[in-house]
Amino acid sequence: MKAMVIGSGAREHALAWKLRQSPRVDRLFVAPGNAGTAAIAQNLDIPATNIEALAEAAGQHRIDLTVVGPEAPLASGIVDLFQSRSLPVLGPSRAASQIEASKVFSKELMQKHRIPCARGAVFTSYAQAREYVQSQPAPLVIKADGLAAGKGVVVAASAEQALEALSDFMEKRVLGAAGDRIIVEECLSGREVSLLAFTDGRNVRPMVPACDYKRVFDGDRGPNTGGMGSYSPPGFFSQSDVLKIQQTILEPTVRAMAAEGIPYRGVLYAGLMVNPEGARVLEFNARFGDPETQAIIPRLKTDLVDIFLAVINGTLNRLAIEWSDDACVAVVLASEGYPGAYHTGLPISGLTGLDPDMHVFHAGTAMKNGVVTSGGRVLTVAATGRTLREARDRVYADVPRIQFHGRHYRRDIAAREIPPEAGGSR
Repeated sequence: MKAMVIGSGAREHALAWKLRQSPRVDRLFVAPGNAGTAAIAQNLDIPATNIEALAEAAGQHRIDLTVVGPEAPLASGIVDLFQSRSLPVLGPSRAASQIEASKVFSKELMQKHRIPCARGAVFTSYAQAREYVQSQPAPLVIKADGLAAGKGVVVAASAEQALEALSDFMEKRVLGAAGDRIIVEECLSGREVSLLAFTDGRNVRPMVPACDYKRVFDGDRGPNTGGMGSYSPPGFFSQSDVLKIQQTILEPTVRAMAAEGIPYRGVLYAGLMVNPEGARVLEFNARFGDPETQAIIPRLKTDLVDIFLAVINGTLNRLAIEWSDDACVAVVLASEGYPGAYHTGLPISGLTGLDPDMHVFHAGTAMKNGVVTSGGRVLTVAATGRTLREARDRVYADVPRIQFHGRHYRRDIAAREIPPEAGGSR
């Protein structure tokens, strides 16, 4: 069969890498892809947001399975378009993608169906939102309703910071229409964990849990990014916790979407805050996470094609999904200046000669007399091991071998999980 992955990040490279392992896949395409995907697939020079051109390409190449990576094409209705042309595609419809594309939709869905989440209120009026903020104790979380490339959430430690975020979103409109509606929420405390699941609209199969790192610098300092690393599994989140979340959050959410007349099929990502009182939803995403995918997919033993087709065909209940007991640690190498301004076109060295159990997933790379940088997050380097300590030691032994001018990375991915005396002081 022929398969296509839409997107250009390390998440898409990881998915393409796993699909390439399937004996069922004869030809593999990635649109638009990067220098890494070019080595294992045929890149198509089509932006992920040009859904009409992507549908035409899928028809022209007779693609049997398309997997959508980023959120923007999902929110634009790429799944609806493909289905209207009888093109098999994995992902939620435009209406179902609202669970990520509209934080207001997601919040109102959770409140209506009593899915555990933070207390919050929705506002379309700056004056009313300001009055509400002034009546609430800090810290508070201010969320813009629409997609904002990771810039639509502000954790405000004081009322002044909350009011500044309100002004930015609703008065200055720094996020455009994404800030037309905002949510003011209580700030939850605890530890964050990401639990993704496959669902065919009725059946839900959780993946292995993972944790990611949003801040750019060690110790969770600096501005938020798209993610600087991830690891799986988190020691504080057991298999019984996974089962509980499946029963109290994931399955109720899929049932809630069905009850609203918006069946949800694809990958459902639950960002959770976990504390002694239990787990509550911070956010839902309508697709694979990045960089969590790079720490999860290396642990998958079942053929990814079998899973995707079961989701599309509504037969997920007939499939047993197997995961490795190994741990995985993934570290993002970023351009100097990221998440602010950065240079591109910088040559990358050290990509060959790494340890054989290393996975280098490309993101912001291109081919120009060799592999060069073309984005903020350039590479994700992942390693597996029998234990988290072993995986972490392996990845941090190889990461320094990869060089490009100004490259930086966090050195504390998964460190909290490993006591210093056990080798976690690297």
